[in-house]
Amino acid sequence: MPTIKDVARLAGVSTATVSHVINGTRYVSQELYTRVTEAMERLKYHPNRLAQSLRSGETKSIGLIVPDNSNPFFCEVARICEDVGFQNGYNVFLCNSDDSVEKESAYINMLIAKQIDGLILISSGSDSTALRELARLNIPVVITDRDSPRLAYDRVLVNNQRGGYQATRHLIELGHRRIACISGPEKMLTSQQRVNGYRRALKEAGIAAHPKYLLHGDFRFQSGEDAMQHLLLVDPRPTAVFACNDLMAIGALRALHRAGLQAPEQLSLIGFDNISFASVVVPALTSIAHPVKELAQTSMKLLLDHIKNSDHKRKARRVVLDPCLVERDSCAPLGVK
Repeated sequence: MPTIKDVARLAGVSTATVSHVINGTRYVSQELYTRVTEAMERLKYHPNRLAQSLRSGETKSIGLIVPDNSNPFFCEVARICEDVGFQNGYNVFLCNSDDSVEKESAYINMLIAKQIDGLILISSGSDSTALRELARLNIPVVITDRDSPRLAYDRVLVNNQRGGYQATRHLIELGHRRIACISGPEKMLTSQQRVNGYRRALKEAGIAAHPKYLLHGDFRFQSGEDAMQHLLLVDPRPTAVFACNDLMAIGALRALHRAGLQAPEQLSLIGFDNISFASVVVPALTSIAHPVKELAQTSMKLLLDHIKNSDHKRKARRVVLDPCLVERDSCAPLGVK
């Protein structure tokens, strides 16, 4: 197996120069850089990253825990985090918690054992023992998308209440007054915030909140379909529905189709997240656009800054991003056929 000395001998340089080329620790002229890399290629030499990590105290690895990367929103978050990590020389380990506290804790313990340099967490809503262990070990963490107020970590969030308000206000401005809401899990803070925005918009417009118009799903496609089937049986039937994410909204569209109804002719429908599928379903889905690119990039920026400038006594930072309305074809003024 070739060594760094073999590379240096073939390239006609010192072992220190080879080390600087590999680690980027000092400027090396283009000529020397080319000689070293060509020698490495000829000898099929691969640096010992484990030994490097032991010397530097860094493994150049980051953990990313999401609830479910089959959801296009979390899939996009993961892709952007991976891209930013790669650009900065970090590997990103992706884990799915399935919104399970136990599974999230198990993954955190596994990532600690892997000696990650930092963690991006879209939380299940728990301040588990494993999370407290990260704090004890001074491993930087950024809480992303879903807030965990009891944890003193950096956090990058979206103004979910504002998004719920924007969605409901848009339907009100189209003349709708019988407006239903398909929420996510009742105990999840993200769901609560979006529902609070929905209720605030109704209250401002002087519209009573009909208790049968609020149903709870699980942010997955099937729960949106099931909820819409139920809403179609409510008397009086709502004329518009705000689904608290796009997957549930798309499920609701299928329930409408199966009932022989159409959006927006018989019922207006708006989602939340603005996933890529929102623009290709029929009708194209009006949605509250989640600033997913900014969310993921900001999360990675905060984490990498914390890793590279380790000051564990600094105050946790909190960034809140605003969503925006994207109008498409699934909403129309009340009475328009």
